[in-house]
Amino acid sequence: MKDFVHLHVHSHYSLLDGLGKIDDLIERTKELDMTALALTDHGAMYGAVEFYQKARSAGIKPILGCELYVSQGPMTERPLKGEGNYYHLLVLAENETGYKNLLKLVTEAHLKGYYYRPRVDKPLLKKHAEGLIGSSG
Repeated sequence: MKDFVHLHVHSHYSLLDGLGKIDDLIERTKELDMTALALTDHGAMYGAVEFYQKARSAGIKPILGCELYVSQGPMTERPLKGEGNYYHLLVLAENETGYKNLLKLVTEAHLKGYYYRPRVDKPLLKKHAEGLIGSSG
């Protein structure tokens, strides 16, 4: 199964959506003889450092990412509750530049775009797109 890699994985850091602890995810990846694994928690990267260090120690290539919430309009707008005001976008860091851009996106989402969820918008994504790979959630 070495040629298969999970690129959309939530850990217990994805509140109310993920259950797996990082140690368990790494262990299962080794059991399945996979060479890499992505961590893409919802709207945050709380487990990124722990995941990176433990995956490297276990001989697994860590792929850092995040499932971002992208607002329909400007991320600073506050639409009425219940309106479909965001969608999911899976983003993976391709390199160090991508990792730094992903950190910027997640930080801005929490500091400036937070409305029920940490949101980014398209202009912010465009500004920090270098080194990132996007996919549907």
